[in-house]
Amino acid sequence: MIELQDVRKRYGKGERAVEALRGLDLEVPAGSLYGLLGPNGAGKTTSLRILATLLAPCSGVVRVAGLDALADPRAVRERLGYVAQEVALDKILTGRELLALQGDLYHLPRPQRDGRIAELIALLGMEGWIDRRCGTYSGGMRRRLDLASGLLHRPQVLVLDEPTVGLDIESRAAIWQVLRQLRDQGTTVLLSSHYLEEVDALADHLAIIEDGRVIAAGRPQELKAALGGDRVTLRVREFSDEPEALRVQQLVQTCPGVRQVVVNRAQGYSLNLVVEHDGVVEQLRRQLSEASLPVFALAQSRPSLDDVYLQATGRTLMDAELAVAGSRDPKAERKQAMR
Repeated sequence: MIELQDVRKRYGKGERAVEALRGLDLEVPAGSLYGLLGPNGAGKTTSLRILATLLAPCSGVVRVAGLDALADPRAVRERLGYVAQEVALDKILTGRELLALQGDLYHLPRPQRDGRIAELIALLGMEGWIDRRCGTYSGGMRRRLDLASGLLHRPQVLVLDEPTVGLDIESRAAIWQVLRQLRDQGTTVLLSSHYLEEVDALADHLAIIEDGRVIAAGRPQELKAALGGDRVTLRVREFSDEPEALRVQQLVQTCPGVRQVVVNRAQGYSLNLVVEHDGVVEQLRRQLSEASLPVFALAQSRPSLDDVYLQATGRTLMDAELAVAGSRDPKAERKQAMR
C-alpha cells in the first residue's frame, strides 16, 4: 500500500545542509497497522510529510495505493488521510462546524458529509462536546477532532505523526482503540512514534529509523525473538562516572554467554546486556564479586523493542533522544520552522 525507495531529503545548501533522509526504503502492507519508531530527529516527520505530498523529496520513488505520489499528488490525497503532529484548529468554530468545513473541502455531498460526521462523532466519543467551540477543548479532545478530520473522506491509508504525544492515559487508550478498529476494517494505518510501548501494543509491522535510514524492519515479535536472549540491566555500587562504567563493561564482556554490553548513560551509567541463558547472570555475579565490584541492582526481562533498538544502534532509544536534544541549535530550529 505504501512504498518508498531510496528516498532522500536535504534541507539547506552547502556546509550547513542537513540530510533528513539518506536513502530511506519502506514497504507497508495493505490493511496493516505499521509503526515507525525512532528518536526525535530521525526523519519520521519528513517521511510522513513526503507521503502526504506536503514535501517533495530530493530523489527517490514514493508510491501510495499503487499511485506515483510525485507524479499525481492529487490522486494520492484523495486516498490518504494525514494527521500532523501539531494540532491546528479554528478556536471560533465548533467541532461539528469544523468537520463540516473539512467535508466541503473534500467536496462531499451534504447528506454524505453529515452522515459521516455523525459516524465519527460516535466512533471517537465526541458527543458530549462536539458542539462547543474548539478553543475550549483539551488536548485529548483536539486530538480526537483532528483524527476525525483525517478520516472524514474514508481514506484507504491513514498517516499519523505522533498521534498520542502529550495525551493523558484515557485519551491515548481511546485513540488506540480507534486505530485497531480501523485496521480491522481494512484501513492501512501508518503511525510514527517514539513511545516504545505504543508501537509494541499497536503495530503488526514496524521499522526503526535512525539518522534518516531504516535500520531494522519486521514484525515486533520476530524482531525481539531474533535477539536470542534475555535483557539484563546491571549496576554496581561503585558506578559514579563513565570511565568506571566502561571498566566494568570490559570486565562483563569477558563473561561467556554475554552477547552485547552497552553503557546506558540515561540511567546513571547502568549496563544493558543481552544474555543467552539464565546461568549467565550467576556467572556475572561471581566475576564482579571476584573483582570487588558487588552488584548494586540487577533486573532480567524478556527482550523488548528497546532491546531491538539497542541491538541495531548500540544505544537505547532514551540515549538517542538525549543525544538529539543535546545537539540541537535552538536558533537554527527557529529559522528552519520559519522557512
